[in-house]
Amino acid sequence: MPAAPLLVAVAAPLAAATTIAATPLPRDAFVPFTTPTQEAYKIDEATGTESNRVQTFDPKARAQMLARQIPREWVGTYQSFASGGPVPVQLRLSNLTAVGQIVDLRGDITIGGVTSPVQGNLSAESDQLDLLVLGDKVGGGLQPGGLFQGLQGLAVSGWNGLRLTEMGGRLALSPVGGVAPAARSTQRVRGLW
Repeated sequence: MPAAPLLVAVAAPLAAATTIAATPLPRDAFVPFTTPTQEAYKIDEATGTESNRVQTFDPKARAQMLARQIPREWVGTYQSFASGGPVPVQLRLSNLTAVGQIVDLRGDITIGGVTSPVQGNLSAESDQLDLLVLGDKVGGGLQPGGLFQGLQGLAVSGWNGLRLTEMGGRLALSPVGGVAPAARSTQRVRGLW
C-alpha cells in the first residue's frame, strides 16, 4: 500500500507586517549598509517588473549592536486589565547574547516586590519581544506560566497568561540611565465616534 503524502504547512514571513528599527539608536550608532550590485536591479523583460528584491538592512549586525547597547536596568509599571492600579516593576538583564538576528535576554524581573527569573528573545529586525517569566511566584496578581509579548522592544508589552480566565495587562518600561524610548506626544488623541 503506498504511503500517504506528507503535507507541510509553511508560515508566511512576518517581514511585511513588522516595524523595522522601532528602538531609537544612539547618534553614533549605525546599521552596516552594503551597496546593491547592478544585478540586484534586473528587470524581467516579459512582465516589466523587478525580478530580485534588495534588502540593505542587516538584522544580524543590529542584533550584535543591541546586545552591546541595550540598557541592563529598566523600571516601570504593570497594570492589569482586570482591576487594580499600577504595580512597580524592575527588570535587570544580566546576559544579552546576539544569536543571528535575535538577541537572547536573561535576567530577573521584580513585579510588586516578587522577583522571578526571565528569559526572552528580541528580534533585531522587527523589535518583537517574547519574555518568559520562569519563576513559581509572580507578583502583581500574575499567574506562573505566562509571558510578556510586545512589538516595541522592551518599552511596552502585554501579558499573556497561561489560562484564558487571566485578563492580561500592560507592562511599560523605561531604561535607567540609558537611551530613552522614543518621545511620546503629549497631545490628546480625539476618538472617531
